[in-house]
Amino acid sequence: MLDKPPAAFVRPSTEADVPAMIAIYTHHIQHGIGDYEIEPFHPDDLKRRRKTMLKRRLPHLVAELDGQVVGYAYAVPFRKRPAYRYTVKHSIYVHHLHLHEGIGRQLLPALIDACGVAGYRQMVAYIDSANTPSLQLHEAFGFERMGELRGVGYKFGHWTNTVLLQRALGDGAASLPGPLAR
Repeated sequence: MLDKPPAAFVRPSTEADVPAMIAIYTHHIQHGIGDYEIEPFHPDDLKRRRKTMLKRRLPHLVAELDGQVVGYAYAVPFRKRPAYRYTVKHSIYVHHLHLHEGIGRQLLPALIDACGVAGYRQMVAYIDSANTPSLQLHEAFGFERMGELRGVGYKFGHWTNTVLLQRALGDGAASLPGPLAR
């Protein structure tokens, strides 16, 4: 029987984590099906985005294994209009050498919990329809497929489909919301 890989330590990101996050993201841009960016982020862009999320009390987490950042996850507002203020959209990225080691299974519930504690009521994800491991991960944590957007992305010479997933946080829409953590 194979040994289970060691658990990563999930914690809030710091500015010192930015180079590792950029390296992870750049690999996914250049080789992965999960992101539709074409050019890597500049370090200042990621630093600015991270600070903006933290100012809004949105979680920005990293998974660390043996002192190395091996994944990260964050939530952003679903839409800018005030009526959507209780809904977040999220992203998870895992270092390509640590895929299928359970890093996403540690980041996703930590992100769900942090968003729920902050008062958010719904979480959505957009996942490439060919990214079966990510779809299965999200479904294991209560996300439901809400629909598929066909032919909306074009990368690596072909059209791609995106699956929209959603899960309730806390009471979801079953009760009136309270204030968001500020």
